[in-house]
This record gives sequence, structure tokens and C-alpha cells, in this order.
Amino acid sequence: MDRLKIGIVGNPNCGKTTLFNLLTGTKQRVGNWPGVTVDKKVGFFKHGPYEIELVDTPGIYSISASSVDEKVARDFVLSHEADLIVNIVDASNLERNLYLTIQLIEMRIPFIIALNMMDVAKAKGMEINIERLSKELGCSIVPLVASKGHGVNELKDKILKSALEKTLPLFNLDIPNEIKDAIFELRQYVGDLALSKGIEPMWLALKVLEDDPDVQAMVGEATKKRAEELKKRIEEKTGEDTDILIASARYNFISRLTKEALTKTTQIKETVSDRIDRIVLNRALGIPIFLCTMYLMFLFTINIGGAFIDFFDILAGAIFVDGLKYMLSTIDTPLWLTTIIADGIGGGIQTMATFIPPYWFYVPFFCPFLKILAIWPVPHLSWTGSCVLSDYLGMPLSLCSWDLDVMYLLSWQPALFKHNGTES
Repeated sequence: MDRLKIGIVGNPNCGKTTLFNLLTGTKQRVGNWPGVTVDKKVGFFKHGPYEIELVDTPGIYSISASSVDEKVARDFVLSHEADLIVNIVDASNLERNLYLTIQLIEMRIPFIIALNMMDVAKAKGMEINIERLSKELGCSIVPLVASKGHGVNELKDKILKSALEKTLPLFNLDIPNEIKDAIFELRQYVGDLALSKGIEPMWLALKVLEDDPDVQAMVGEATKKRAEELKKRIEEKTGEDTDILIASARYNFISRLTKEALTKTTQIKETVSDRIDRIVLNRALGIPIFLCTMYLMFLFTINIGGAFIDFFDILAGAIFVDGLKYMLSTIDTPLWLTTIIADGIGGGIQTMATFIPPYWFYVPFFCPFLKILAIWPVPHLSWTGSCVLSDYLGMPLSLCSWDLDVMYLLSWQPALFKHNGTES
């Protein structure tokens, strides 16, 4: 059976892993990318007469190779191991996701877009003109909802067709003429190098102008010298740094494209989270709900968890106090040393063990519940009606004196920015 290799590239939290698991099921293996400790997930599925090998790259926001994850993803794309790159794009955060898309298109590789989370975008009142988006980007786009399996069969068909045809995106970024001229000139310097490595010469010349460290290490001194001269000339004419001009061109295109292809309806569907926020962030009900929640939390933790305290006390005492005394007595340990080890250290462990039941009931049951409801910031937000970060000065901080792990508070950052049903 013939095999095709497909790479998945996208931002973090765009649904890459969900789609990967949906396509491959249990036919997966996890290893490391060469030379680094970043996980490499590879899966397989069959479609038609072909076996598809799917490679899930780390979630990245750009291919500037400023981090290990970005370098791993870019090196994989440039290696041409994959017959096709599938860029997973979060439809509900289209403008943010398209920056990586533009960078991938610039590399001139076989490429399609899987526009995921269409249901989330719709719930936010967003309508996307897929045809316009596809025309402007010059590549095929498949809308889908990976979490529900919608559009997956269409994606499989498009993957197979595009991988066999080696479909390249038809897109050229509108950049200032000064930069275009510089890229065409540098292309003559890097042409042979690009050909030997199978890299698009125009992309390589662009990266030289952007001072990409990995590309700078690849090119010769003559290329670097000429690039510096060209950048100086561009900066004299435009008054801006070359890399800033290039990035601005990308963002300007993305901004224009999203305005043309994305429309927001005036009626935005209210989510479950919005309904909850409307109640728990109410000025009159917010504090009573918070206090009742805290009361129920302590009541549940102390009463239910407390029922197991005696069990843990007896068990720990038998193992760490009586057990240690018996073991030490069999080897004729001095009484003073037995007392220190068994009664001192063992007794301390026994005491600590009695704290396990309350914590065990609190952490797995109430922490996720409070995180989902964003209960921590409720007292301050419902009282003042303003979004600030002083929630740490209220009830949550007083709970820290009850030995609550501060990391639970610090890990709930999104909740601290919630106000009137939105996140900033």
C-alpha cells in the first residue's frame, strides 16, 4: 500500500490534537524530535488505496525559529519530508492565526488550510466567507468542527487530492517596492544554496533581510554584506527597519482580509459561561453566592474528608511509628535513636497524613468547579463592577493561610480578567 506523509502545523489551542486523535485513533506513537526533548506524535490512517502518516508538530505562533518548538516545526516543513502541510486555523481567532498561515504560504510548499472551530466562530456571531478567504490566500480551505467530527471526510479527500497533486499556494504578499527589489537581488546570491537544500529562493532571500539567525548561519559573508547594504538603503528611503516593514505588510494584509472575509452579526449567541457570569457577577447576588460556595466547600471538605482522618491516622501510625519501632528494636537500636526516628519523624508523618483526606476532597472536586465558574474574582468584581487585579487581596489570599497552594490561584489567570462575561 502506498504511503503519504502529512504534517499538521498550527497555533496552540487551535484543535490540532483533537483533529490528530480523530483521524488516527489509537494508531499513534510518541517519540522525540531529533536532538531535542520536544514530543513527536505520529499517527496513521487509511483513505482510499493510501496509508496516510500524520505528523503533529508543536503548536507555534510563527516560524521565526526563536524557540525550540518553532525551530522543530520549521525544520520539519523545510525538510520536505511531508507530501503536504495542513495548517489548522482557529476560525474563532482568525486574525491571530493567519500570521502563521502567511509565513507558511511564503515558503512555497504543498499546503491547504483546515478551518477548525467553525461552531465556536458561529456562536460568537462570526460569519466567514470561505470562498473569498481561499481566493485571497490562493489555497484550498476545508471548514470543519473537529470536536464533533464535522467536515473530517471532506478534509481527508482534500488531503489525498492535494498531496498527490503537490498543490502550491498562489499568493504573493504586497510589500514595498524597495523590499521587493532587495529580495530579487538577494535571490541571485542565495539561489544555489536554496537549490541545494530544496528551499524556495525568494523565501530564503526574505529571511536574510529579516535577519533570521538560522538563515544567517547558512549564507556566506558576501550575501550578509550585500543584505546589510540593501537594508540600510531601504531604511534610508522609508525611515523604518526592514523587518518591521515586512511584518507590517503581513499584518496589513491580514487586517484587510479579515475585514473583507469576516463579518460579525449584531446578535451574538449567549454561551453557558455568559449565563453563569450574569448570575455570579451580579452586584446583589455575587457576594452571597460566593459566601455560600465557600461554606459548602468547607462543609463538604471537613465533614466528608474528616470521616477518613481516623483511618489515615491509624494507618500512618501503624506503618511509620509502630512499624519503625518494631524494625529498629530488631536491630538493637538505642532507645534515644528509636524515639527520634519513630516518634519524631514517624509521628510527624502520621500527623501530616491526617491532612490528606480534606485536601484530597478539596483539590480534585472544588478547584475545577471554582475555576469553571470563576468564583475567585466574584467578590471584588460584583462589588465594584470594574476589572482589576486586586482579587488576590481578598478572600483567596486569606485562604492561603489555610495552606492553600498559591499555584492554584496563579494558574487561574483567565478568570482574573473576566468582566461582564468577557475576557481580555
